Amino acid sequence: MAASAASLFAAFAQRSFAQTLTVLDVPYAGSMGSMMEGPIKSSAARALGVDMHGRAQGSDALAKLIVAGSIPADVFIPVTPGPMNTVLKAGKASSGIPIARTEMVIAYSPKSKYAQQFADAAAGKRGAMPWYQVLQQPEIRFGRTDPITDPQGRNIIFTFQLAELYYKQAGLTQKILGDSINTAQIFSEPTVEARLQSGELDAVSAYKIQPGPFNLPYINLPEEINLGNGSMRDHYQQASLTLGDKTLHPEALVYYAAVITGSPHAERADAFVKWLTSPEGQAIFKQFAYDAPVGAVALSAT
Repeated sequence: MAASAASLFAAFAQRSFAQTLTVLDVPYAGSMGSMMEGPIKSSAARALGVDMHGRAQGSDALAKLIVAGSIPADVFIPVTPGPMNTVLKAGKASSGIPIARTEMVIAYSPKSKYAQQFADAAAGKRGAMPWYQVLQQPEIRFGRTDPITDPQGRNIIFTFQLAELYYKQAGLTQKILGDSINTAQIFSEPTVEARLQSGELDAVSAYKIQPGPFNLPYINLPEEINLGNGSMRDHYQQASLTLGDKTLHPEALVYYAAVITGSPHAERADAFVKWLTSPEGQAIFKQFAYDAPVGAVALSAT
């Protein structure tokens, strides 16, 4: 009876605590899902008294939804400057604070029949087939995100274009990716790693921070092509992609956070953004393989 009473009290206390939390709507880059819905959510609840309601999706799509007022948002956390600038220029936020950085990798499935080839390439094993040659085999199932709505979808195209130059492999991008909009390869960002984990895909485009939570192996890429070195911006600008009437170039793989103008919980939202840059917040980022945004500066509408 005593144990039952204790359990009921614990459940009541937990509900009461939850009721005191301030709800914060936080649309964020789909690549951040495991960390945001895990330790960031639970730690922010304890440290700040907020109940983070996350929405994981491609950063460009989220930026457009925020500008249109189609989704609730207190804090926006995209990757690359572009989506954040969309929100800033629309007057939906005053500044975007850099909170973390990552780089491009190729993640592969341990269930793939090509897994050993990928592993040998990742280890730089003597005589191993280079990773880009493994990906050119005709039955390889490769996954990526939509370049129209998601920065990562563009970044993998930029990565392969730079790989053409770095490895002196003309036509490499077309051989592996096909057309920029290749529907056979394109999936929503939150589901790409899940499909890889199940073995539905052999390999996928990924940020370095994505494979770990799924216990998936990956291939590190040279900094000349991984878009993670901000000091190599001029080199990265050799890559380009035309979508509609716009020609785009690579941007640094930096994550930003901004308080959305008109947030009903502006003080808590501001505290949340500041907490993300605090030692506690940064320790969580490091645990999930994010790098510090060294050299990145805050973005503003002006």
